[in-house]
Amino acid sequence: MYTVTVTDSFVAQHVLTVPNPPPEEAELHSHTFGIEVTFGGPKLGTHGYLLDIDLARAELEASIEEYRDVTLNDRLDGNPSVERLARALFEDLSEIDAPAVEELTVTVREDDVATVSYTDTIE
Repeated sequence: MYTVTVTDSFVAQHVLTVPNPPPEEAELHSHTFGIEVTFGGPKLGTHGYLLDIDLARAELEASIEEYRDVTLNDRLDGNPSVERLARALFEDLSEIDAPAVEELTVTVREDDVATVSYTDTIE
């Protein structure tokens, strides 16, 4: 399997909406989110690569722009968890025009403390 990984980061805010959140999570607060997106596929495309890295970077940048400097509670359904953010970015990035890509993993790092990933196949 070939893989191509691109990274970026952004700052956003959220308030956890779970019962009895820790005090620091019950107030609006910011995090720096590091995003790592790995595109995978078993064969190379017509130009000898899995996908154009510039395309991958541009798609990632466009996807995270919706979440940059906003309150995630306004963009994600339910509790604005890092897991939901990873899935939302996956859904957006899975629309990329890269025929050789068959699998996508979106990893979100929150403040260098925790990392979550969402992986699935794409069509």
